[in-house]
Amino acid sequence: MSGNDDLKFMERCLELASKAAGMTYPNPLVGSVIVHKGEIIGEGYHLKAGGHHAEVMAINSVRNRELLASSAIYVNLEPCSHTGKTPPCTDLIISHKIPVVVVGTMDTSEKVSGKGLSKLKEAGCKVITGVDEERCRKINNRFFSFHEKKRPYIILKWAQSSDGFIDINRGNNSSARPGWITGMSEKVLVHKWRAEEQAILVGGGTVRSDDPFLNVRDWTGNNPVRLILSGSGMLPEGMAMNKLIGSTVIFSFYPEKIISTGSVLVKLNKNEPSAVQILDYLYRWGIQSLFIEGGAGVLNHFIRLGFWDEVRIFSGDQIYKDGVKAPEIDGKLFLKTKFSKSKLEILINPLNHPDGGPETAKIF
Repeated sequence: MSGNDDLKFMERCLELASKAAGMTYPNPLVGSVIVHKGEIIGEGYHLKAGGHHAEVMAINSVRNRELLASSAIYVNLEPCSHTGKTPPCTDLIISHKIPVVVVGTMDTSEKVSGKGLSKLKEAGCKVITGVDEERCRKINNRFFSFHEKKRPYIILKWAQSSDGFIDINRGNNSSARPGWITGMSEKVLVHKWRAEEQAILVGGGTVRSDDPFLNVRDWTGNNPVRLILSGSGMLPEGMAMNKLIGSTVIFSFYPEKIISTGSVLVKLNKNEPSAVQILDYLYRWGIQSLFIEGGAGVLNHFIRLGFWDEVRIFSGDQIYKDGVKAPEIDGKLFLKTKFSKSKLEILINPLNHPDGGPETAKIF
């Protein structure tokens, strides 16, 4: 098989893997295809934790199993060699005597970390690695961030006026609202983004002024875990998100002031930055991605500490003249697109993306 063919089939693996974005946590996004004499005879992808892995789905889809012994299996991530909720994929590949295994990138999590590749080689399989490796890592940037950096992958998002404000000056009138900076298409996209992440964070000021639900409404998908950072603990008792099913975690220096039935209250200490404590809490909880929607104080706090991997900024046509200044951030432009009411720029943190931008930052 030529190098171009390998890239073509790995591209299909990535297409399949992306179909399950937001649904596989804590597992990675994985797609697999089986190729016989240059033709795909089977394919599959991992849909959710506890379900069949991509390699199993691909093998099960092959009608004539006799062809497996003269085929190649492609997978964007190293096959597992340990027993978790499902048996090892390496054992299945070996049992069907598939002679060639083409892998996009190694799984660097502690349970795998090269063990799957070694097991396949020991069984006599020809193992080819590093095919389209950069993209194969990017599609699982959340998984790799969690296992390698010991923290969630962090996405910042805000919408700003054309003169650089994210909100008007509301003064004591918390009911005053600025006009929508973005349109319906952008709103749907944001809800799609929410469905792809495990947790979403806002500050106490945003809760007091906007009373957000922080759930997925204009897209089909899982709701992220709701997080609030309220140093003062001054939160309204009847928050809209309290009406929803699911977890809400509130981080505060004064949790004793908070009345929020059903919420988990986490006391922060003043000896280290709140962001450090939040990220440590989420890592210990097994959360692989964090979507931060505001407000300015929370966004600036994470930016100041360098805790961000990408930022998604909508800029509208409105002119506020005064108000809450949008955060300032230096990043590498990864994507720019235009909507009817705004433009969207996605920037990446070059310190965290030395090889380029995030694979999953696609616009639908």
